[in-house]
Amino acid sequence: MLQAPDIQAACNRLGFAVSGACALRPSALAEQYREWLRAGKHGTMDYLARNTDLRADPERLLPGARSVIMVADLYHARGNEASPSGEDSPVSSAGPAGRIARYARGRDYHKVIKKRLHTLCDELRASHQSAEFRAFVDTAPLMEREIGQLAGMGWIGKHTLLIHPRVGSFILLGGILTTLEIASSPSPVSDHCGTCTRCIDACPTQAISPYSVDASRCISYLTIENRGTIDHQFHEAMGDWLYGCDICQEICPHNSPRPREADVGEMNPEYTPRRDSLPLLEVLQWTSDNRQNTFAGTAMTRATLEMMKRNAVVVAGNAIRNGCPDPHRSELLRRLKELASDQAGSPELASLAASTLTRLHAE
Repeated sequence: MLQAPDIQAACNRLGFAVSGACALRPSALAEQYREWLRAGKHGTMDYLARNTDLRADPERLLPGARSVIMVADLYHARGNEASPSGEDSPVSSAGPAGRIARYARGRDYHKVIKKRLHTLCDELRASHQSAEFRAFVDTAPLMEREIGQLAGMGWIGKHTLLIHPRVGSFILLGGILTTLEIASSPSPVSDHCGTCTRCIDACPTQAISPYSVDASRCISYLTIENRGTIDHQFHEAMGDWLYGCDICQEICPHNSPRPREADVGEMNPEYTPRRDSLPLLEVLQWTSDNRQNTFAGTAMTRATLEMMKRNAVVVAGNAIRNGCPDPHRSELLRRLKELASDQAGSPELASLAASTLTRLHAE
């Protein structure tokens, strides 16, 4: 039997911040997940409703699988910068900007993590030639946070993210299914959320209830996963979030600065931010090439050009409403008028720009 400390040592060498291992077992959250789907809280993410049998019993993904190795990359060292929740919207010489969620500011985590997981698979395969391995990073129908909890890497918080007791929740998960038998890591970490409701209270769209998120109301979903229109009821609540949202993590006390311990890895330098935000006027005038060049190598490619312009229209409306000074205010209004009258472009985008202008005029 392979021992968990040996796995942890290998993961440390590969630069993972934390790691763990556990026996493979059917999900204890399968019925809760089905109820979440039945309530429509997955929004338009139909792929989440597929393969529910695999999520319930991950052994079906790799017949004969007995164990799971879980790893996590730290993409933001807590306490490095102040929470944006109470700050003014970012402004540069190019005018008001839209904020980007921290996980998307550096290189695409799928590629960063999977490359090292494949290296770990190769190392294990060399000494366990009869064993099988399957790496995953957000690409397989698995309950990754539940497995991470079972592997002793933290607990699932009220905002539904995995919280490591010494690192916090700014972590990205990946893992390996294997037919090897691996001794489990220490017992799962108990829930440390207690009576705290900061993440629930801080969510501007009221998407969070204890241990559940209504994705159809979540700013991350609205700006990244939602391919259609964004309901007017959420426009003002989106604030300056152009791509994703970090509010529930920023407000969490487990992401506050505190001394780090020796057995916890550092932030992976590949997630060093390229840009924390994007100027709204730039995005509103983007071409397909602009988008492609800006997003190259990041996880932001999930959002199409039209989606980014849609998000920028909403955020621009908020910037104007919140007192954006001239000449930036005039420039934003001019661009919104151009979009509203663009008969060659997207009708949905034109309609959004027109309705934004109408509401601004009424106010």
